[in-house]
Amino acid sequence: MTLYAGLMSGTSMDGVDAVLLQVTAAGCQVVGATHVDYDAGLTQRLRSAVANPVQAGLDELGQLDCLVAEAFAQATQALLRLTATDAAAVRAIGSHGQTLLHRPRSLPRFTLQIGDPNLIAEQTGIDVVADFRRRDLAAGGEAAPLVPAFHAAVLGHPGEARVVVNIGGIANITVLAADGAVTGFDTGPGNCLMDLWIQSLGPQAFDRDGALAASGRVDAALLQHLLAEPYLSRPAPKSTGRELFNSLWLQAALAGRALGAADVQATLCEFTAVSIARAISDLAAVQPARVLVCGGGVLNGQLLRRLAAQLPGVAVESTAAYGIDPLHVEGAAFAWLAHRHIERLAGNLPAVTGARGPRVLGALYPGLVTSL
Repeated sequence: MTLYAGLMSGTSMDGVDAVLLQVTAAGCQVVGATHVDYDAGLTQRLRSAVANPVQAGLDELGQLDCLVAEAFAQATQALLRLTATDAAAVRAIGSHGQTLLHRPRSLPRFTLQIGDPNLIAEQTGIDVVADFRRRDLAAGGEAAPLVPAFHAAVLGHPGEARVVVNIGGIANITVLAADGAVTGFDTGPGNCLMDLWIQSLGPQAFDRDGALAASGRVDAALLQHLLAEPYLSRPAPKSTGRELFNSLWLQAALAGRALGAADVQATLCEFTAVSIARAISDLAAVQPARVLVCGGGVLNGQLLRRLAAQLPGVAVESTAAYGIDPLHVEGAAFAWLAHRHIERLAGNLPAVTGARGPRVLGALYPGLVTSL
């Protein structure tokens, strides 16, 4: 039995998910998990840097790199306290970091995650594996999504076709074919546009249980405009993020439209559901028996109802029914990827990312040593 910690902060930029994962020859199991919020000032600075990358500046980037690392270290310490685990019992931490920019199709291609792993290693005394995405990018891949390999390991079922849908700020799918083949890609917006809209209305950070969306009506013209976004029809491998689906994109989509707040939210919710469902339905070779949902989107009841409505005859369920809490999946995935790195095993799936081949992902930052 070996313990690994996984640290993840997604496109919502609201805090750190920390998961302790037990890895054995028979598989893996979540031992405990926690979430530690960023303070409001850090969240605002991160979102501002993403919205205005040219204006952010090197001083701001350097400070955010350190502040995110400190938040990640604090989340690790909170996780160890919660689970009564000694730091010496943890083989390594897998730290995803905080994505600021992801540009796999720019020239030159790059992806940027901050959260200095040196600080995490120093403050926790535990080996840290970080910088998971850039090796796949260097090998010609999109560097995203990286979680499908973990989905296949813990949620695949021989003889049954399944799709795992992770709904964070961005939504991605992992296609688990009945014969064991695995593919996947980012489908487009998850929660990000709905969050941006409700945040523009007042202090609420997100639409709790989709209540605002459920109270509105879908505007057909706006929905068709949103669905015309070219990214949605681009063939996989593909990945996206806030560099595309951001406040400027949303403002442009809403320009000149006189719609009530609830109707906008209902339409954005439908957009997420339809874009995910179409991505699944387009997989003619793999029609799933069930769709397993994880990520923060599981907390939006209206979104899940709309997704199920778009997939008649397919069971739409939480990953909780299959042994892993939907809010713990991504953190557990990066703990698992740390394990893969330590064992010198590939962490990417070329069929998903488009890389030239399997690669060991990440770099190791040693924790405290006992002697020279």
